[in-house]
Amino acid sequence: MELKLPPALVFLLFGLAMYILATFLPFGFFDFFGRLFLFKTLLVFAFLVGIVSLFQFYKAKTTADPTKPNKTSNLVVNGIFKFSRNPMYLAMLLALLALGVVLGNAFNALIAAAYVGYMNRFQIIPEERVLLNKFGRTYKEYCTLTRRWF
Repeated sequence: MELKLPPALVFLLFGLAMYILATFLPFGFFDFFGRLFLFKTLLVFAFLVGIVSLFQFYKAKTTADPTKPNKTSNLVVNGIFKFSRNPMYLAMLLALLALGVVLGNAFNALIAAAYVGYMNRFQIIPEERVLLNKFGRTYKEYCTLTRRWF
């Protein structure tokens, strides 16, 4: 598996990069009416998506540990997983977007996009290979019906 870092650490590193960029880049600042409201809304959605997805893994009695996809015992395809194959990573992306909004630097959108690219390459694609080997046609059909992010 190409996984180099645990997803939670990747999330923290990208968040740190956003903070550093907003602190030291002398341009790119933005402000608008409702920025704080948007920040809070994104954060609430991130929290809800993350909690619901963890609850569904628990309910299905399968692992939520993204570093060990081979320990998956059940394929979760209902609930929030009907809309996103990776709601936990989506929750992290929403939290990064919230951080970008509250920091107010437009270039943080590029860091959020880099997070998506990194997660696709080093986490999601290797996970999908393992799940395809484990669940075969069922997983392939699920991938056809459900988008990777949202």
